[in-house]
Amino acid sequence: MRKVFVVEDDDLARELYCQLLDLLGYNVIGCAANGEEAISMFRNFPVKPDLILMDYRLPLKNGLDAMKEILHQDGTSKVIFASADNNIKQEALKAGAMCFIEKPFNFKKLQEEMNRILANK
Repeated sequence: MRKVFVVEDDDLARELYCQLLDLLGYNVIGCAANGEEAISMFRNFPVKPDLILMDYRLPLKNGLDAMKEILHQDGTSKVIFASADNNIKQEALKAGAMCFIEKPFNFKKLQEEMNRILANK
């Protein structure tokens, strides 16, 4: 079962991601509500996630900075950036995100991108 780490500050969106990913057969191994928590949780995972779903607008540390620190810890991590801030798309991709999905999006789009990225693992 593929392991996913969700980083999203919106409680409702985070819960929705976790429920839908679970229904699709993914193992959500953790959920973080801010960038600092994401970095700390990632560092302490005994087994790293196959995929990280990362928001940009996060308290304490934004998703771009959190992703950079996570990729510095483990350069093989696969990150999907999901954000309404389309103006940071190129920077996120250049910094190591595997793809950028602009919010709002339908879950089918997310599932397609996850399948594509995990198929290349």
